[in-house]
Amino acid sequence: MSAIAGIYNLNGEQVSIEKSGGLMKAFEKFPADDIQTWHKDNIFLGCHAQWITPESIGEQLPFYDYQRQIAITADAIIDNREELFERLQIDREDRKKIRDSQLILLAYHKWGEESPKFLVGDFAFMIWDEKKRKMFGARDFSGARTLYYYRDNHRFGFSTTIQPLFSLPGVKKELNEQWLAEYLAIAGMIDAVDGEITPYRNIEQLPPSHSITIFEDKIKIIRYSRLIPGNQLKLKSNEEYVEAFRDVFQKAVTSRLRTHLNVGAQLSGGLDSGAVVSFAVKEMQKVNKKLHTFSYIPTKDFKDFTPKQLMANETPLVRSTVEYVGGIQDHYLDFNGKSSFSEIDDFLDILEMPYKFFENSFWLKGMFEKAHEEGIGVLLNGDRGNFTISWGYALDYYATLLKKIKWFRLFQELNQYSRNIGGARLGNLPRLARIGFPILNRLFPQGKPYKLPSLINPVFAEDCGVFEKFKQYGIDQTGWYSALNVYEERKKHFEDVFQWNAGNTLSSKLSLRYAMWKRDPTNDIRVIRFCLTVPEKQYVQNGLDRALIRRSTESYLPDEVRLNQRIRGVQGADWVQRMIPCWDEFTDEVRQLSTDKRVLEFLNGQVIRTSLLKVEGGVRPEYATDPDYKILMRSLIVFRFIKKFA
Repeated sequence: MSAIAGIYNLNGEQVSIEKSGGLMKAFEKFPADDIQTWHKDNIFLGCHAQWITPESIGEQLPFYDYQRQIAITADAIIDNREELFERLQIDREDRKKIRDSQLILLAYHKWGEESPKFLVGDFAFMIWDEKKRKMFGARDFSGARTLYYYRDNHRFGFSTTIQPLFSLPGVKKELNEQWLAEYLAIAGMIDAVDGEITPYRNIEQLPPSHSITIFEDKIKIIRYSRLIPGNQLKLKSNEEYVEAFRDVFQKAVTSRLRTHLNVGAQLSGGLDSGAVVSFAVKEMQKVNKKLHTFSYIPTKDFKDFTPKQLMANETPLVRSTVEYVGGIQDHYLDFNGKSSFSEIDDFLDILEMPYKFFENSFWLKGMFEKAHEEGIGVLLNGDRGNFTISWGYALDYYATLLKKIKWFRLFQELNQYSRNIGGARLGNLPRLARIGFPILNRLFPQGKPYKLPSLINPVFAEDCGVFEKFKQYGIDQTGWYSALNVYEERKKHFEDVFQWNAGNTLSSKLSLRYAMWKRDPTNDIRVIRFCLTVPEKQYVQNGLDRALIRRSTESYLPDEVRLNQRIRGVQGADWVQRMIPCWDEFTDEVRQLSTDKRVLEFLNGQVIRTSLLKVEGGVRPEYATDPDYKILMRSLIVFRFIKKFA
């Protein structure tokens, strides 16, 4: 709910007003309900507050507890308040008015450096413990809120965003080439495999699931949370699994509705966002409040070139959900005049780093803008759903049945699956064999698998040792775990904190820009832990993939959405169409970067020149998925970012 910053002079020198003022001044571009600071000798804490929850209105933050001699500044919404009230033995008459930051402070007073383990929610905070003369902070398990810092021999400075740290004397804005190498070498959405580094030399970030302690000029960073699957849940029936899921998911959704402002949600035609919306409306109807939904639609002149199993305009499915669920004020947004090209500079300013999701950039930011206009305080989404509530890949599960020689069950499932999606019952057997027995792919290869051309200059990659570093993490150029099956991949996804950084950096900084919180119930740690204990046969059943969420949303979502296995929505397919008015400007700038010696130290010039030949042949909207088009857009974003260091 805030942008926070602070300084700890390790040498005992008093923090000057000039230095602390420089940190806070950099936050002035963001909306604020209140701005407060706290000084004491060599410590400064600041908070640029945005009041989202009812308890945050009028909150004193930074807050100093005179009794315990502890000061805190926090960017946090805590979701397990009732649980903490009981654990901390807080009087019932005090519970409604207590702030989330005070809950964190009391948790720290009781459990010390173990306290982040007891917190559920989205948070980044820093605490000054005056008695112990140490500073302690933490970032939530998935890094939903950002926390950057600078350190040298005599001071430690931290901030929600990066720019304020450059106001500190002697802190220069210099490119971190190791971060850039990792960013360029990974074709997927991950930015870097090192969860601590940033695009700026000497500016680091606290990784998700980690805490930081500064004591006697020493800094200690430890991981306090690991999402390791527990004992498998064993219930008696399908109905009991549905009941258990609904209980944990409803709690996750309900806890994210806590705001004195309006509640909104991003809504596509799919299961994840539909589930979030339907569970949210169920709770909001109790207090006679409507949920605002925001749905992206392509431009009016867009001609859908996507295959029949994909849907670029999901309006029919969205409307079906809206009408079935009820209690919704729906908004359909085509963002006319906006494009991936028009948003580059603004996104670089917001994120303070390059990004890869350019196909969707214009509507992601546009939804925040529209939601802000509608007075939204919390914007719900279901981004993590593919790994949690809607987990369940049919063919991979059937491959395990094949390996275990469970023929009867396998053929029964294939028969039902073929009826659901169409096609011959046994048509998938060859594919199942290759999934279940990967050696077949090596013995009997089916053509050469396509790889996105590498964007990184090979010499730069060699100098940074980037591909060797990837091997240490078990990932390949795609940013994924190529040697693992989907079940092992899922486990690794929750083990490796670098998987969480890029997406949550976007959510955190857009939230700050538009004074609202993007919140994801499918990413609730309680939901994740529950889903990791559910047996695989609950996720694929009776020819249904993602079977648990499909069964659990019966009477929540219309069957055409709930049971849809034939059509999948694809958003941002019109990104090239939108760029037609500025195509010449785009190609001119790409030509500039293709000869820029500075940027070609990092980018693969040959790949760029090859891709440029296709683009110069004329704009083709149906090339939205073409790797040459994508490579040039990614290169252009990096080009503009590097120019900022000139």
